Parts: sequence; structure tokens; C-alpha cells
Amino acid sequence: MNHDVIIARYGEIGLKSPKIRSRFERKLVKNIKATFECEVERNQGRIYIFPQDFDEGIEKLNRVFGVVSYSPATSTDSTYDGIDETLTAYTEELISEGILDEDTKFAIKCRRVGNHDYTSQEMAAHCGGVVRSVVLAPVDLTNPDLTIFVEIRENKAFIYHEKIRGPGGLPLGTQGRVVVLLSSGIDSPVAAYLMMKRGCEVVALHCNNDPFSGPKVTELFNQLVDQLNIYAKGNPIRKRVIDYGEYLQAAKDNAPEKMTCVLCKSGMYHIAEKLAQKVGADAIVDGSSVGQVASQTLSNILATRYGVDMPILSPLIGLDKEEITAIAKEIGTFEISKIDDGGCSAVPKYPETRADLNRVKEACEAMNQDVEIEKAFEKIRKLD
Repeated sequence: MNHDVIIARYGEIGLKSPKIRSRFERKLVKNIKATFECEVERNQGRIYIFPQDFDEGIEKLNRVFGVVSYSPATSTDSTYDGIDETLTAYTEELISEGILDEDTKFAIKCRRVGNHDYTSQEMAAHCGGVVRSVVLAPVDLTNPDLTIFVEIRENKAFIYHEKIRGPGGLPLGTQGRVVVLLSSGIDSPVAAYLMMKRGCEVVALHCNNDPFSGPKVTELFNQLVDQLNIYAKGNPIRKRVIDYGEYLQAAKDNAPEKMTCVLCKSGMYHIAEKLAQKVGADAIVDGSSVGQVASQTLSNILATRYGVDMPILSPLIGLDKEEITAIAKEIGTFEISKIDDGGCSAVPKYPETRADLNRVKEACEAMNQDVEIEKAFEKIRKLD
């Protein structure tokens, strides 16, 4: 098709106050421009994109959070002559591409903003006549096989027939910053993606459990961040890695063995809180799903978060593994996460599943947790 513009639409941004909506629109435009080379115009709830490479724009726009749907369109002026000429050519292209023929039930939907010498219904009826002057296809306004949209805004008109679903959400970078505990597994990359979809900039924290885990874990972490970064143009994910093996060894040496996983997760939250304070983040995010593993029973979730003052968000908390895996496949992280990383050898044979808070406090004191957290945090490093 001879398209020359992409019309992008947003959803809940339109519910904001005019001042906030304008700020979110500007951020959305910035993120679009960071994703592919283009010129962008804003006009009354629509975003008009003029990409240098049209195919690239169509492909990559579904990675920009805040875009609910978008349509490749052909523009013309809003006069009868302009619309007639452009719609005639558009109809001929639909026929040549096998989208429209004499058996295709079609409808015209016209939307109009501004002052014109015709109503929306009058223009829709007129456009139906233009299409039928090219091909005698049946009109069906109730259950059409094909809908041709004619969107008129002031002195411009746009013709299109596709509405491509975008990722939705809010523009990345409009909702502050979070620290995400990102492992090489399936869950935490999905949690990071969902927080990005809600507009949060991400700092990814990876705890390297060496010698209890192999070198592949950090390699997979890097690959997962690279994959997530295709959705983070304009606000790339920052990477932080911490050597966590010494902390885990202290837990195994000085606390009941069955408490190792509880103490491990507790330490991660405390370290993430310290990092969040350092980088100006407002919350911690993890991939917890109730009951999925030993550390994610309700009692263990309560115990592991004891003493952490910053909000800990778990966007997967009510999802099952199949639901999480489906999202991972959709966003491209599943194939990386399913690679065998060797697991963690620090996991006890019989981990605690119903941690008592008092016993957890005693275990933290026994391993001198505060000191071990400080020692580990001193070794945090960037991988940017």
C-alpha cells in the first residue's frame, strides 16, 4: 500500500488532566523517536508518525509502551476531490493485494473533527459510493469483511483499513524508577516487562551466587536485559551485579540449613533497598507468584520482607506458570530463560516453607546479616 503516515493511538493517557496528558504525550513522542527514525506530530489525541523506513516503523511501534493501536494510513486533503482521488487509488490497491473483491462485504467508518461542509454520515455514504465505483462489492455495516476508515481532522483526511494492536500501558519513564531483582529464570524478566509497561524505568539487579551457581547465570542475565531493552528505547535498563556467594556461605554456616532460601531472599531485598536509595528508585520489584516455590508461600513472603521499608511490588503475584510463560514467549525472553543455567547448589534438600518471623529474626542475628549485607553491597558493580 502507498502509505505515508502511521496514526498512533493511546488509551488511558487521554484520561489524565490536560497538563499531565501533554507531558505523557511528549514522553511518548520522545520514546517513539528513540525507537526508529521518524518525524512526529501531535494533534487532538492522535499521534502522526512519518518514519524514514516505513516497514521498520510498523514493526517497531508495537514495542513502544503507551501505544494502544496504530494504523498505516494514506493522507490527503479534506475536500471531496482530494478524498475521491485518494480513496479511488486506495481501493485499487486493496484489490491488487487481494484484500477486496466483488464478494467482499465492506463498510466505511468516518470520523470527523473540525468544521466541514458535510457530516460524518454524509461523507461515509459518499465514500461507499466511491468504492463501489471501482468494484461492486456489497455494503454490510453490521458484519463487514473489511472496514475502510476515513478520519478527517480539520483540513486533512486519512484513509486506512488496519488497526494494529500496540502494547498499551503508559509511556516508559513517566512513573519513576524501580529496582528489579532479575535472575536468569522465566518469572523476573516478565515482572520487569510488566513494570516497564506501567511506565517505570528499570534498574536490573543480579545477584551472582558463585560458587553456588555457574558463570552462565550472569551471561543469561545480560542476554535477558538485551532482549528487554528492545522495549526500553529512550530509557534503557541499567545493570547492576553483586557477588552474593559470600553472603550465602555465611547463611549456610551460621543459620539452620532449611532457612537458607528465606535468608537468601531477605538479603536480596535489603540489598535492593540500598541500591534503590542510591539510584533514586521508589520501589523494589521481584517475580514472586504465590506458592510457586518454597520462598513464595505467604508466610515466607512475609518473613523475607521483614525490615525492608521500601515498597516491594510483585506484578506476577496472582499468575500461574502457564500465564507467566505465555507472556515470556510473547516478549522473547522465554527462549533465553529456558536455557539450563545449572541451578543453585545452596538450596537445601528440605527448605523452609512456613517461616516463623521470630525464628527468621534469630537466624538473621546468627549469621550477622547486617554486616554480611554491607560487605556484599560494597562489591556491587555496573555492567552498563
